[in-house]
Amino acid sequence: MSNQLSDYDYELPKQLIAQHPLQKRTDARLLVVDRASGSIAHHHVRDLPGLLRQGDALVINDTRVVPARLVGFRVATGGRWEGLFLSSDENGNWRLLAKTRGKLQPGERIALTNERLQEVFNLRLVLKEPGGSWIARPEVAGAPFELLELVGRVPLPPYIRDGEMTDADRERYQTVFGEKPGAVAAPTAGLHFTPELLARLESAGIPAVRVTLHVGQDTFRPVTSETLDGHEMHSEWCEITAEAAWRLRAARASGGRIVAVGTTSVRTLESAAQGGELQAFSGPTRLFIRPPYKFKAVDAMLTNFHLPRTTLLVLVRTFGGDELLRRAYDEAIREEYRFYSYGDAMLIL
Repeated sequence: MSNQLSDYDYELPKQLIAQHPLQKRTDARLLVVDRASGSIAHHHVRDLPGLLRQGDALVINDTRVVPARLVGFRVATGGRWEGLFLSSDENGNWRLLAKTRGKLQPGERIALTNERLQEVFNLRLVLKEPGGSWIARPEVAGAPFELLELVGRVPLPPYIRDGEMTDADRERYQTVFGEKPGAVAAPTAGLHFTPELLARLESAGIPAVRVTLHVGQDTFRPVTSETLDGHEMHSEWCEITAEAAWRLRAARASGGRIVAVGTTSVRTLESAAQGGELQAFSGPTRLFIRPPYKFKAVDAMLTNFHLPRTTLLVLVRTFGGDELLRRAYDEAIREEYRFYSYGDAMLIL
């Protein structure tokens, strides 16, 4: 498998980029890729209980997307300003990305507005970091996630309606099991599940096990280095509890498979298994899964279709096999599957 970024490119007709979610989450199409036989089959997400086996364990990421997209204006000039909340620290400072005409200066104040374009509160820019992000401080008291609920928008990626949300996105760009706020992008493979489907899987002897990874803004960014070795992987915080690790080890010991829902679950599991066996883990990970990586904790993966030249595409091709996954993507394009965050899914067995 290649170390060259150019080998992870492909052409996608623009009309295949899903702009809206399906009315029913489980109606998404599911391309089933079998690594042992090299076969590719067409199903739907609702078929999962019959595609997996009793004793398998489904690993889901219970992070919750925060309304991280910020809109406002520069108090000094009145110029439009946009930002993306990334994280906060124990002192109440926010770390964010900022975009405006002209050059921002430390000490500037930004008036943040809600969806009705009403001014709600001000941010003061404190310091620009070497990577281009800003440290800022809200000029109002309150917990970060509570303040974001007052002014934030759903942080849709730009390929969905140029990032402009509708009211429906507040529910649909969120998994039904997301409960721990901290992600600035959705773990998109999890968007296909409903409580009813999870109950059917449980009844079929396929329980869900929760892990957490707070998805960061770098997840979907194209790699800029021409080689994979030259790429510096972003850091994301993740956690798997001792009980979850024990349940997954027990499932494997009984002959079941660990089925990771999404690349975020994969990174969490593999970060927790770097010692050779799956253990409890909590903290940041910079794990970049690329050839010739050997997977230690994941036996099967459900994932959406990923953008070209991204670390996510590299991860799934490393897991599924380069030639087979190229064929699978060609098949998905030929059969007009829906791509990216609101799109269809692939199950790699």
